[in-house]
Amino acid sequence: MEIAISAILTVVGLIMLCFGGNWLVNGGVAIAKKFRISNLVIGMTIVAYGTSTPELAASVAAAGEHSAIILGNIIGSNIANVGMVIGAAAILVPLAVSKSVLKKEIPIMLGVSIFLILLSVDGELSQYDGVLLLSGLGIFGYFTYKDAIKQRAENKDIVPPNTNNVYLKSVGLIGIGVVLLYVGAILTVDNAVVLAKEFGLSEKIIGLTVIAIGTSLPELITSIIAIRKGHADIGVGNIIGSNIYNILMIMGVGAALGGVMVGVDVYVDYAVMIIFSLSLLIALKTKIIGKTMGVCLAIGYAAYLVITFFK
Repeated sequence: MEIAISAILTVVGLIMLCFGGNWLVNGGVAIAKKFRISNLVIGMTIVAYGTSTPELAASVAAAGEHSAIILGNIIGSNIANVGMVIGAAAILVPLAVSKSVLKKEIPIMLGVSIFLILLSVDGELSQYDGVLLLSGLGIFGYFTYKDAIKQRAENKDIVPPNTNNVYLKSVGLIGIGVVLLYVGAILTVDNAVVLAKEFGLSEKIIGLTVIAIGTSLPELITSIIAIRKGHADIGVGNIIGSNIYNILMIMGVGAALGGVMVGVDVYVDYAVMIIFSLSLLIALKTKIIGKTMGVCLAIGYAAYLVITFFK
């Protein structure tokens, strides 16, 4: 009976994720138009923050006693965001990637990932390391804000849509979207963990797979909805932004709350995370992540899951 209830609640969570992702995208696009800033910046900030709330909730809940779940969740989510989310999205429709993403945002994502690995060399992400990561978040946020201000100045001649109560409506949509994503992800993750434990999976594997996939579902749903609405820049920006926030904000909070132990076996997963991130630079020449690349990413991620389950 418990398994049946968990399965039903998992489906309910998935439905909430779908609605939440749709409203978050609609609200984000409206704000981008009103403030005359690009959808990419909105994707990397408001949308990325919103879709990262499940990872934050899962990590705060696991802080201290279940730190293995935090590390597994962050690494697994970043791998899933590229392999599962970008892979699935690119299979549906070719993703146009802007020069800014290829030459600035993706390198920042790689740099942040390498910084995390360097902090892990001593076998622990201490509370001091957590503060360093959160400081990095502040720096990244400052430069993103400066970029938004610059775009607003460059687009000063563009007349924003004169929609009544656009701020109230947009903020309302974003707020409802974030709440639905948060509750939906918690329902999905909590009940997926119950199902996973029935099959005897360890905390680390649960973090790398079940929780990572569950907390990446908002990114998946939101990105696919954004892309199908013709806002591929929000979809791609959402993934890059989420991966950066996962490390700087969520790992930062998790480590600052009680430290996170880093086992030697985690470096294999670190390597996979870096390889998946580097694969996005293949689009440097064509500026498009096509269906073939999407299939390769999806197959690579499926292979990673199989190896993780059986190693």
